[in-house]
Amino acid sequence: MAVFTELDWAERKGRYWSNFFNTLSGLRSSVLIGTTDSQGQHNLAIFNSLVHLGANPPLLGFILRPTTVPRGTYENIVQKKFYTLNHISETMIDAAHQTSAKYEIGESEFSATGLTPELISEHKAPFVKESPIKMLMEFKEEHLVMNGTRLIVGQVKEVILNQSIIEEDGSIKVAEENLIATSGLYHYQKVSFLKKKSFARP
Repeated sequence: MAVFTELDWAERKGRYWSNFFNTLSGLRSSVLIGTTDSQGQHNLAIFNSLVHLGANPPLLGFILRPTTVPRGTYENIVQKKFYTLNHISETMIDAAHQTSAKYEIGESEFSATGLTPELISEHKAPFVKESPIKMLMEFKEEHLVMNGTRLIVGQVKEVILNQSIIEEDGSIKVAEENLIATSGLYHYQKVSFLKKKSFARP
């Protein structure tokens, strides 16, 4: 087994330790976040930091990188208040990853990647038609973290998914939709179901 300390990551340069720590937390849930700007232009970007914050009310959060450069997703969420979260299936990996490229302002990632915007809600935030599980979100609050990143908190307002993957107790069988998980920025993994346990008691 290898042991690394602060002395190690203080010496190496480049992307080595960035990649190391980006993958150290293990597998994460990735989603495509769909927004619309003040001009009606659709924006789409992949995020791999989605986290459950509560069920009543239903809250989900994600981490946004420092706003020292323009962040279209952040600006659109703050201005328009509504956005969508769209889970990524295996067949969507290449297009979803491509949304991380730095496109010019005014160029839609939907058009650039071949993904299809789907306007279902009156709030005009675009869903991704190809996504098997998608949510309409309303921006509630943000929290600045010590490294300049922001925790963006939203409330779930609408959920679109196949009824067949919902269990009697309300649990969603996400593995049946061939969703992917990520580690770091470039590694995509399959998700498979192992077992379901009952509520643990002493």
